[in-house]
Amino acid sequence: MPNVIGNPDKGVFTPGRPPQIPEPVMRLNPASDPRKMRRIIAEDPEWSLAIIPLLKDLCLQHIVKNFENNPILNELLPSHKAKVLEKLSTKLPLKVTANLISHEGYWNRCCTERWGVCDVACYGNSWKRMFFERHLEKIIELFIPEVTDIKTVLDVVPLCKNYVKKLNISQLLPPVKEPQMNEDDNASDTASDPGHEGPSIDHFDFWTLLDKLTHLEELHLVYGVSGCGMNFEWNLFEFTSRDCQSLAKALKSCKTLKVFRIHQSKVDDEKVRLLINSLLDHPFLTVLDLSHNLIGDRGARAIGKLINERKMKSITVYDNKIRAHGAQAIAYALTKNITLTSLNLRLNQIGDEGGQAIAHALLKNATLTNIHMGSNELTEPTATVLSQVLVQNKTLRNINLSCNRLGLDGGKQIQEGMSYNTTVVEFDVRLTEIGQESEYSISQILQNNQEKARKKLITESGVKK
Repeated sequence: MPNVIGNPDKGVFTPGRPPQIPEPVMRLNPASDPRKMRRIIAEDPEWSLAIIPLLKDLCLQHIVKNFENNPILNELLPSHKAKVLEKLSTKLPLKVTANLISHEGYWNRCCTERWGVCDVACYGNSWKRMFFERHLEKIIELFIPEVTDIKTVLDVVPLCKNYVKKLNISQLLPPVKEPQMNEDDNASDTASDPGHEGPSIDHFDFWTLLDKLTHLEELHLVYGVSGCGMNFEWNLFEFTSRDCQSLAKALKSCKTLKVFRIHQSKVDDEKVRLLINSLLDHPFLTVLDLSHNLIGDRGARAIGKLINERKMKSITVYDNKIRAHGAQAIAYALTKNITLTSLNLRLNQIGDEGGQAIAHALLKNATLTNIHMGSNELTEPTATVLSQVLVQNKTLRNINLSCNRLGLDGGKQIQEGMSYNTTVVEFDVRLTEIGQESEYSISQILQNNQEKARKKLITESGVKK
């Protein structure tokens, strides 16, 4: 028998012969033979079949987890940076994220998680600007003098000053008053008496803030408490003399301001004169809104001075106490001004004497495009002068005389003037008693003017292209 070399289970090899491969051996299924089943027990109880993450992903997870203590962002590749920003928490301290993260997607998440529905178009389409403006507004609106530490405001200024362009403060809280016991239980509540002067209370001091906001362009203020409900007291809506002095000082230091609004704050003649005096040397101020206040003729004269000395574009003083003399001061300023485009005097008491003065000024003014004199006790004499304005003035586009008693004769005067006009496209004469015939004729002329303006706009846009 020839010598055999090899393992009989794996094959046979005989010298001088080719190797012989044995026939396949049928293997038993382990499931059919419990004695041959095998079990694998992992030493790690958390072991699973999940794919092991890549090392770069582990590194990015570590960066996200420790971002507050060790913020690493600008050193990363763009793709890695995007992944980190996507996973970062919106609850991180602002001292870490404010001047480091500029990605709009992150600030979008911060805004929507904090306020829900957000209109970024009101903030120059910048989510970061929206976040910091609303964040600072809320801090100021909840600031209680002599209770809240001023550091809560000043600490956030270095973080937001480069992004805040507008502040819309809807309320300013007064100091907390200690309850006082009346000797007579039946005594009247003098704090709720509108004729009672009340204590001299102060609100948030803007002098500590405005000079530090180097990009602030708009400031809207209301010295009052929103949603006070059953706790209403007149002294919650008190713009004190000390408040006014502090605000005037702050406005004078804010040289970047373009728009200033203070309404529903009981601003009277003395206070508005002080505020306007601080605005006279502002290089960029163009819009002033003093609506829903207590401004009379002396305050109106100060406003006229501002129109004369500054390149204002819009003045709004509706719902005040301006009468004929105040309107005459504003009218005189209109004859000199060459920049103002909008004037709103609605809900005052200028009467025909003031209305005629404004109308005569419009015969000389060549820049005003919008004027609102609704609810001003105007009658036919004002309508007569305005009919001349409609014939001669070529810049007015929108006129509002609603809620005045112009009468049928006044309506005919307006109708006659409009028959020569080709530029006015909106003219509100509701509730003026001018009659249906005049209303219909004026509306037909307006439609023709609107069609001409539309065609002119199409022509000009085509030429520009």
